[in-house]
Amino acid sequence: MANSREKTRMLAMMGLLTAIVVVLQSVASVIKLGMFSIALVFIPIVVGAALYGWKAGTWLGFVFSVVVMFTDTALFMAVNPAGTVITVMLKGTLAGFCAAIVYKALEKKNLWLGTVLAAIACQAVNKVIFLLGCGIFFYPTVQEWAQNAGFNNTILYLIFGMTGLNSLVELAVNLSLSTAIVGIIDTAKRSHSKAI
Repeated sequence: MANSREKTRMLAMMGLLTAIVVVLQSVASVIKLGMFSIALVFIPIVVGAALYGWKAGTWLGFVFSVVVMFTDTALFMAVNPAGTVITVMLKGTLAGFCAAIVYKALEKKNLWLGTVLAAIACQAVNKVIFLLGCGIFFYPTVQEWAQNAGFNNTILYLIFGMTGLNSLVELAVNLSLSTAIVGIIDTAKRSHSKAI
């Protein structure tokens, strides 16, 4: 009976976190810094990954990717639709997966450190895969954008011109909310252990 109750609780929480990811990313798609919207979804992804492991983190990252596909990819779709789908789907999905792995590796040593590093890993994996996708699938286009923006070096443009400010704001949001995330995870874990 307790196992059935726990599964029901997990399904309800995952439904709630999935809805939060959809709403946050949909709202964020209209808040742009530079060329791209700010991803506000790393918090529910990290919470889901911490509470329910890599499957939950991967699922929430996947949902994030799907929302991005429908709200924030027109610029890249016009250049290379297949490259856009591959890059966007990989970056979000792997970000959620990696957040869960980092959290799991550190949770018993230090809950706060595990949560903070999971949030940083989530954002970092998302950005690194985006940058790799740009280099693999869109390099000539990005090179043209770099020249138009006055950059002589395309790599520097990718890092500082396309994602720099955006990444810093996302990191600041993640770090500033990390204490709240730790509290949510700690409370949820204690609640789960009492219910079982």
